[in-house]
Amino acid sequence: MIVVVSESASAHDKEMIRIYLRDRGFVIREQTLGEDEIIGASGKGVADIRELSLLPGVMRVAATSKPYELASRETKGEDTIVTVGKEGFVKIGGSRITIIAGPCAVESKEQIMETAAHVRESGGVILRGGAFKPRTSPYAFQGLGMQGLEYMKAAGEAFGLPIVTEVVSPELALRMKDLTDMFQIGARNMQNFELLKKVGSLGMPVLLKRGPSATIEEWLLSAEYLLASGTKDVILCERGIRTFETYTRNTLDISAIPVVKALSHLPVIVDPSHAVGIRAKVAPAALAAIAAGADGLTVEVHPRPGEALSDGPQSLYPEQFERLMRDIEALAPVVGKELLRTPRPGAVPRGLVPPVWTAGEDAGGAPPAELPAAFSGESGAFAEQALMRIFGEEAPRLGVPSFRAVFDAVLDGTAGFGVMPVENSLAGSIHENYDLFLRYPDIAIVGELKLRIVHCLIGDEKASLENISIVRSHPQGFAQCREFLDKHPNWQLEACNDTATAVASIAREGATKVAAIAGEAAAKAHGLKVLRTGIETNPLNYTRFVIISRRNGGKVPAPPGLDLDKPNKASMVFSVSDEPGSLFACLKILSERGINLSKLESRPIQGRPWEYLFYVDVSIPHTEAAFEEAVVELRTKTRDFHFLGSYRASL
Repeated sequence: MIVVVSESASAHDKEMIRIYLRDRGFVIREQTLGEDEIIGASGKGVADIRELSLLPGVMRVAATSKPYELASRETKGEDTIVTVGKEGFVKIGGSRITIIAGPCAVESKEQIMETAAHVRESGGVILRGGAFKPRTSPYAFQGLGMQGLEYMKAAGEAFGLPIVTEVVSPELALRMKDLTDMFQIGARNMQNFELLKKVGSLGMPVLLKRGPSATIEEWLLSAEYLLASGTKDVILCERGIRTFETYTRNTLDISAIPVVKALSHLPVIVDPSHAVGIRAKVAPAALAAIAAGADGLTVEVHPRPGEALSDGPQSLYPEQFERLMRDIEALAPVVGKELLRTPRPGAVPRGLVPPVWTAGEDAGGAPPAELPAAFSGESGAFAEQALMRIFGEEAPRLGVPSFRAVFDAVLDGTAGFGVMPVENSLAGSIHENYDLFLRYPDIAIVGELKLRIVHCLIGDEKASLENISIVRSHPQGFAQCREFLDKHPNWQLEACNDTATAVASIAREGATKVAAIAGEAAAKAHGLKVLRTGIETNPLNYTRFVIISRRNGGKVPAPPGLDLDKPNKASMVFSVSDEPGSLFACLKILSERGINLSKLESRPIQGRPWEYLFYVDVSIPHTEAAFEEAVVELRTKTRDFHFLGSYRASL
């Protein structure tokens, strides 16, 4: 049983709750879970929940049916997101996929530094490595101990990576606390309860590996020990279980991922390296884990696996790890997630204003912290979902009534960044948003994200498909669901500024004969019911969102977590003279320098009949000088040239 204490509860109120529970035979434990102060009551006690709920200071009582009360989703419905590291950027859980990588064991300062460089360059965000290695054989390499941990901490600091390492005894936990960002409880120690209690009491994030013969309930009960001892940040790690199979080191229990995520609010990651134990099989197992819903991976990487002192056969070469990261980035949008990347040194943590930004002017000055990112629409909009993928669920955000208002908010300093949809894989370009870039020359594109769009028909709790007469959505929503709408020709379509606004209007009106086309998040945000899911014409339905920011003296601040040091894509707009071969001459400038043209679209110029603007996306080659030369020459060969921005392309 869990008693959630109200914020206004006095010390006397809390003591009376404790006395009530103890008198009825319960064992008491207290801690903070998320934003709630809770009193946990376990044991064989008996209490009247209604009577308990009426005690002063009690906000609510949750009677759980699971023995792992604190870890149970019955206690906490929303997913726990664990922050790792002092900078606060690296988070595990939610809409992100977090990759932990490094060697099985720290072998030398040079080895861990070299590995950290590869992990960082490929996109890993946490460095792993064992300083203390529990081994089956007493003669095997046992790690470098505290010296190895000091090497690892130095490597993490050098490359901006939080570190995670295994703790093997309660006596070592306190000594290791200041040298690591997250403790790992290894599979052999999953039921070392004294170790769990000690590590939990330190209040740090803990990565808990499943034991090779442990059931899911035993695994969650081990997490309960950690939570009950004081930490609120536990990550569960599936690393394979022992079965009769001999072709792999262990058997990866893929089914455990969705099962545990339904039972518990804690994030779940997978260790494919220990699960299969064979280098060539690690990547397929890793991708399968992501497809099954894992919140991240911990992968063994070594610069020279053949020389590794521990687990060399299952360690990836750096180039294999880089290839895996690219595959994960491509898979992430399909499962509705985004690959988390660490910002370059000097970048701004998510949700903060870049240091070069000054609201309303280009001069210097102390920027305000926590400027929101702007999006068009109300809570639950697809643009808001894209924003959270980019900046994180906790990032401050500002919903505004129109796409133009997003530009205005960024221009006047109300928002640090904006998120705008510009193109859909089914319905094509959103021309009104492209046109806004021409009206706001001080705004530039600084990043992009492709979001999979799953449309639902949403209505009031009392609504039914048979009674619907009006459907509201953004025109793009109608276009993307054309086949479904054609089956209901009697429905009247009403256009709204965005899909979430359509949902919000139904909630405000309490309309039972009106439905909206939007995402499931909008239905949850406004307390409505999903009448039909997956109504888009083609499941390969993606919308490309761009991140916009104000130019600052010719410089463009990078969004947190997005790398502007190595842009690989650029967008521009221009017109050409009305003479034969003028457009060909422009395209030839790109072709001769090996610059790939990924998009070319024409739009009429407003107020100038039969004249057209060309919207162009290009890939920036490795030799950036060739691209810069091309832009200079394009300016001389075109009219109305606008450079919209250079940025990292989203796969």
